[in-house]
Amino acid sequence: MDKKQVVIVGAGISGLLACKYCLSKGFNPTVFDFESDIGGVWVKTIKTTRLQAPKPLYQFSDFPWPESVVDVFPTQQQMLEYLRSYATHFDLMPHIKLQSRVSSISYDGPSSQAWSLWNGIGEMSSSKGKWKVTVTDTRTATTQVYIADFVILCLGRFKDVPNMPKFPVGKGPEIFRGKAIHSMEYAAMDHDKAEAFVKGKKVVVVGFGKTGLDIARECASINGPEHPCTIVYRRDHWKLPDWAPWGIPLTYLYFNRFSELLVHKPGEGFVLNLLATLLSPLRWGVSKFVESYITNKLPLAKFDMVPQHSFEKDTRSCLILYMPEPDNFFDAVEEKSIKLKKSQSFCFYENGISIDEDNTQIEADIVIFATGFKGEKKLKNIFGSSTFGHFIAGSPRVPLYRECIHPQIPQLAAIGYSESLSNIYISEMRAKWVAALLEGAFKLPSVNEMEKDIARWDEYMKQSIEEYHYRSSVGALEIWYNDQLCKDMGMNRLRKNGLFANLFEPHGPLDYVKVP
Repeated sequence: MDKKQVVIVGAGISGLLACKYCLSKGFNPTVFDFESDIGGVWVKTIKTTRLQAPKPLYQFSDFPWPESVVDVFPTQQQMLEYLRSYATHFDLMPHIKLQSRVSSISYDGPSSQAWSLWNGIGEMSSSKGKWKVTVTDTRTATTQVYIADFVILCLGRFKDVPNMPKFPVGKGPEIFRGKAIHSMEYAAMDHDKAEAFVKGKKVVVVGFGKTGLDIARECASINGPEHPCTIVYRRDHWKLPDWAPWGIPLTYLYFNRFSELLVHKPGEGFVLNLLATLLSPLRWGVSKFVESYITNKLPLAKFDMVPQHSFEKDTRSCLILYMPEPDNFFDAVEEKSIKLKKSQSFCFYENGISIDEDNTQIEADIVIFATGFKGEKKLKNIFGSSTFGHFIAGSPRVPLYRECIHPQIPQLAAIGYSESLSNIYISEMRAKWVAALLEGAFKLPSVNEMEKDIARWDEYMKQSIEEYHYRSSVGALEIWYNDQLCKDMGMNRLRKNGLFANLFEPHGPLDYVKVP
């Protein structure tokens, strides 16, 4: 077997996994990342950042967390140390080039648009073309072109390209006398500088996801009610005080096969379709069970924070949010260190922002946009070909077969773009699947069949998570998704011993350790 040259773009979790499994199959991977350290989104975070999923769900299948880490939700520093230990243990560092920015990738080969099979033959046994990967060393400003048989994009979707709201002319940050930045810039500051930046300032945080919550809490702890932090956001999402509603671990409600029998799944047959229909009242009941716990535990109603949609929808959209030490947050709201303002839109004026609905003016020295990132734009922009860029970003949801392969882009995969409730868990399965494809362990179906499968998943996401389907989330459907990957690789999809265990016990990364 030829030792294929594989270029991996990104040294975050997905990039490390892709490198490890390519090496295990005898390939020659080179990983490029423009940061000075491995870890992706974990390299630069807010001081108080922690894992959102408990560590048994967020670990490598063959490299568990060390016993020295006792926190159920480890800190950023613990996460970075874990990733570095993983890279050292599997000798990945010699294959990683840091401070190396991939500016573009260009395919040099026959046109793929007339092919009925991906790569012309449905596999990687022979390469019809090559990828030219242009890389700039950020230390020396020198550029070099690398030639690859295969490219794996592990760019991540939660960094680098900020999602900034657009404002009418004369109503945007340009008229604001204070400072308006994206959360990415705040996270890039060292912790002391970040504290000095907001100290004694009135801060408005736009967005109430995990990042917005963390920034607001930091500002409140630094400034107190003398200089309150205001969170401006559009809608509420379910926030978990812990992962055990009414004493039952959430994994027993959403991470076992029985829980997946309650929902319709893309590509399910008649029997599974019938079961999901008959069991839909139970699905509704499980969601209400969790919601009742959250509303009992947290004073959401008091502060008008009860979401208008189900917990299940947030779970499938990967929009549930773990709120550590919730009492501290609500105490800050009670004492006015944190103020909450719901609004669909706002604009700037000289001394702050103005809420469009009621013309309320909120004075501010700093406005921080915790409004997420444009992951699809980052994917699109890396291609030298506008055609390939359009394939990626020409529709609301990035259309990838098995959330990895675009049917019309040869010799390339993407890992880590689609979300799950435990991204490390699903990214590892995708890395194994891509490595098996490279090895020739299986062939892909026709382009037409792959596009039909993408359409089935697209329809599932539109039905289950509606306006959030663009997120490409497989949340709470991880087992069904993994079943498809196991089937492709010729592996047994049943990962536990016995019918009861397979049906009712939670599934996690360690259950898939034996998948090659």
